[in-house]
Amino acid sequence: MNRPKTIFLDIDGTLIEHSENIAEQFTKTPKLLDGTLEKLSEWDKKGYNIILTTGRREGVRDITTKQLAELGIFYDQLIMGLGGGIRVIINDRKKDKENDTAIAINLKRNEGIGNIENL
Repeated sequence: MNRPKTIFLDIDGTLIEHSENIAEQFTKTPKLLDGTLEKLSEWDKKGYNIILTTGRREGVRDITTKQLAELGIFYDQLIMGLGGGIRVIINDRKKDKENDTAIAINLKRNEGIGNIENL
């Protein structure tokens, strides 16, 4: 049985343009990066679970969800407060399988997700 994939996506610098000015991050409408909505739509049609992650603090959840909605970014879950350190996913392999069940893709900041293929 093939189960849907779960995609974890950072927000700033991955889906929307990362701003070095923290105040602007919450007072101006962020710029949507190329390919964001198209790729999210493609994954949604495949039944993937879309989980957004961010180092933004929990205290700005309302602002963040409003920005995402205004930009048309949809998701299944939003995990906040991850901080700026390295993020590591540890997962087990399925019984009697050799294939990895977790992968990582690192993008250049503000490059967007439009060129990600074959997930």
